[in-house]
Amino acid sequence: MTTELNITGMSCGHCVKAVEKAIRAVPGVDGAQVELAQGRATVQGAADPQALIAAVQEEGYGAQVAGA
Repeated sequence: MTTELNITGMSCGHCVKAVEKAIRAVPGVDGAQVELAQGRATVQGAADPQALIAAVQEEGYGAQVAGA
């Protein structure tokens, strides 16, 4: 299963690493790629989308499921 998230507030490579680390810490995540230019995260695994959003928001960034 793949979940796409739109991420707001990222401005640099450090932001990308922080968001990616937060996402990877969520139970059920098998992998994650965060793209700064597109403001998007692609998450593989069966993690709850709301848990992914909460993890990103805890790092101080905005997140929502793409297309929602």
